[in-house]
Order: sequence, then C-alpha cells, then structure tokens
Amino acid sequence: MSTPRPTFLSGIQPSGRPHLGNYFGAIRQHVDSLNEPGDHFFFIADYHALTTIRDAASLRTNVRDIAATYFALGMDPARASFFRQSDVPEVTEISWLLATCTGMGLLERAHSYKDKIANGIKPSVGLFTYPVLMAADILAYDSTVVPVGKDQVQHVEMTQDMATHFNTRFGEVFVRPEARLPVRDDMAKVPGLDGQKMSKSYGNDVWLFESGKPLKKAIGRISTDSREPSEPKNPDELVLVDFLKLFLGDEELQDWRARILAGGESAPGYGHLKVRLAEAMDEHFAAPRAKYEELMGDPAELDRMLLKGAEKARERAVKVLDRARMACGLR
Repeated sequence: MSTPRPTFLSGIQPSGRPHLGNYFGAIRQHVDSLNEPGDHFFFIADYHALTTIRDAASLRTNVRDIAATYFALGMDPARASFFRQSDVPEVTEISWLLATCTGMGLLERAHSYKDKIANGIKPSVGLFTYPVLMAADILAYDSTVVPVGKDQVQHVEMTQDMATHFNTRFGEVFVRPEARLPVRDDMAKVPGLDGQKMSKSYGNDVWLFESGKPLKKAIGRISTDSREPSEPKNPDELVLVDFLKLFLGDEELQDWRARILAGGESAPGYGHLKVRLAEAMDEHFAAPRAKYEELMGDPAELDRMLLKGAEKARERAVKVLDRARMACGLR
C-alpha cells in the first residue's frame, strides 16, 4: 500500500511587518519545506487579522507586505499555493461545521486567547473562536503536516480534537494533521528585545528587513545589565547571545561565548556584541530585502500572484467542503 502524498499547510497573520520571530519560527521552515515532496499550501490569515485590525487600508498594506516578504525569502509560486485566506471562502463554512461539534471548554483552554486577555486585549467572539477558524484553515486542504512555532502547537492539537469530534459524529471526513516544529529549539521561540517572547503586541520585536540606523537603534534596545566587559558572564543568560545564535556560524559563536565566559581584557562589551549582531543581520537579509522592495513597488502584481495561488487552494477546499456537507446531511 502506497503512502499518501504529504500536504503541508501553514499561515501567518498580516498584523504588521514580519519580525525575526516570524522568520525563524515560521517563514523559514515554510520556505524550506518546499524542498520536500508533497503539496504545499501557505496562506495570509486576513480573516484572523480582523480580530485586532480595524483599519481597511492598514490590512490591505499588511497583506501585501507579508506577500512580498514571503516571495522575497524564497516562497516559489511554482511549487506552492500561496494565497489570501479570504480568497478561499469555503474555510468559513467549514469553520461553522466544526463549531457545531466543538465544546466551549476546549476553546476556553486556548493559550493564545488567555495570553491576549492577560495583556489587555479586549475579547471578542472572533478572538474566542479563533481556534475554530484556524482548524478550518488546516482541515480544508486535507493537510497532514503543519509547520509551526512552539506557541502554535496547541492550535494543531485543538484541530486534531475538532476533526475527531466531527468524524466521530458524521464519519471519516477530515484528515488528522500533525505539527512540525523547527529542527533547532532555539529557533522555535525567538526572544524579544526585553528577553521575553518576541511579539508585535508587546512592542519588543525587530522587523526582519530593518537596516541602517533603524536597525542599530532597535538592537540598541536589547536588554543588558550594567556589568563591565571584563567581568566573566554566563553567555546562556545574555539575550544578546540568544540573538547571535540565530545568525553566526558555530565556530564564531563559540569564540564569542568563550571570551564572554572568561572575562578579562579580551572580553567583548555589550556594544561589541550589538555591532556584530547588526552586521550579521544586514548580511543575512541584504538580498531578500532588495527583492522585497522591488515587489512592494508593484502591488497589482502581488495581488495577481496571490489570486493565482488561491485557485489551486479553492479546488482542494471545495472537495473537502462537499465531503463534509454530504456527511452531515446538508446535501
């Protein structure tokens, strides 16, 4: 018996310019997954964004910003369907079908909902039912592999639960997906400038295409203490070293770590580490940054590319929705 062809699916919210956490926790593994055999679906979650964004012009700009970022970083439209969530309206109907089989208790346990409330975000029905729409996003394409960051694993687990609840009631309709985390654990959760999780909501993020003075200014805000450079320090306790891990080769990184740990005259100060980080970031993103700027100069072409990606996605979603409608008696 042959193994079913894998289907990769993941998405990103257009809540603002993508930051380093988005890149290392999601975007990079999305692009890398294109090298694996299978069908690939990646979407910009503009429906989800409506839980926080209230300005139409900002949402349109953010969607194009995300699209340009992905294409600049290697998302190949010839190998993947990359599209706007709202261009596949079938997901909203699938979301309703799942909602009729989903218990309130499951949604009340959602970490992302509780975190947002704790950080002062006013709750809405959309925010509360966010995991149901996310489950529909995943299940609409018979997805089997969902590349995510650590903070999104629970959503995949909740999707598994919802699929099971629906299938138990109506028969085998939805395919059970599995989460995939980044290979390196330190890239699954990128620290913010304050050492906490990087998030636009917390204002501790760094735009991944930042350059020049704005980049230096952002890096200058990374949390440090008042210890002298010569004082020996544990590099594992320094947020700056956590950032350098993302960009430096192992040999250079180990040299920095050894000098920090040893202290003395040859030990680097926090200023030295920040300068090296700025250089490394600039080197890493120079080519895709130029491509991004080119793409942002042609919004009509970006929209065309997204609509093209949605065509194949809708073909798959229509079949899944028809299957679900038949199973529950709507057809």
